Amino acid sequence: MEWLMGPFEVAFVQRALWGGILVSLICALAGTWVVLRGMAFFGDAMSHGMLPGIALASLLGGSPLIGAAMSAAVMALGVSAVSRSPRLSQDTSIGLLFVGMLSLGVIIVSRSQSFAVDLTGFLFGDVLAVRATDLTVLGGALVIAVVISALGYRPFVALAFDERKAQTLGLRPRLAQAALLALLTLAIVASFHVVGTLLVFGLLIAPPAAMLPWARRIPMIMIGAAGLGAGATFVGLLLSWHLHTAAGASIAATAVVQFLLSTTASGLRTRWARSIPPAVPTDRPHMEYGHPS
Repeated sequence: MEWLMGPFEVAFVQRALWGGILVSLICALAGTWVVLRGMAFFGDAMSHGMLPGIALASLLGGSPLIGAAMSAAVMALGVSAVSRSPRLSQDTSIGLLFVGMLSLGVIIVSRSQSFAVDLTGFLFGDVLAVRATDLTVLGGALVIAVVISALGYRPFVALAFDERKAQTLGLRPRLAQAALLALLTLAIVASFHVVGTLLVFGLLIAPPAAMLPWARRIPMIMIGAAGLGAGATFVGLLLSWHLHTAAGASIAATAVVQFLLSTTASGLRTRWARSIPPAVPTDRPHMEYGHPS
């Protein structure tokens, strides 16, 4: 079993594994609500719209985390403001802000002669370079994500299925929406500098979507998504070690493959269930000579 466990005897691969597991746990909490509410495009826009803040923070010598958080806040406020227009759908608003923020970030990078943001690192990160301090940050983010998810569980459920019902029940859907955006921002900002925006988005969407056909209760979706994300991290790192491929991209690809396998298995299960003829009732009274016995 040297080929299976050997790579994880190396210290930096161990840190990468723990980093990926922590990211998977955070993304399972936030991603479940993103999938249930159909906010995948918004999550993608948030993860890629952080580039201007990261570029500015790096140019000014500040913290990329603070820059990413500011960009994410601008994205969230911008979508909330623009989507109030009755002539624009939410998808249109998100798409326009997404392109605008990403373009602004590329312009900032391209105009700088003394510094350049590594766009490949921005997308895929460097999970093999995870440090002990990064694990501490992710651990703290996980604690905060658990607290937000626990306190906002009822409003989040009502918001996911019927916003008007949430208003009727006095659950303050606007406040719940703000808390949900904060949870999503936390997941993306805390994780991107370790694993890149592409891997964050992959673990945010693919594991909960893969669990959706198999679990009927939201906590089970979260638990299953966390397990799938941790499994994708393990398999992705293993493939990266043996095949000499990019670790972050390998993990993201594994998560997507999990989703495809889950969708295929769910479709086969549905077809199989439909192909079984209904059972013939056996509790009918025995008929003899036209009369019940």
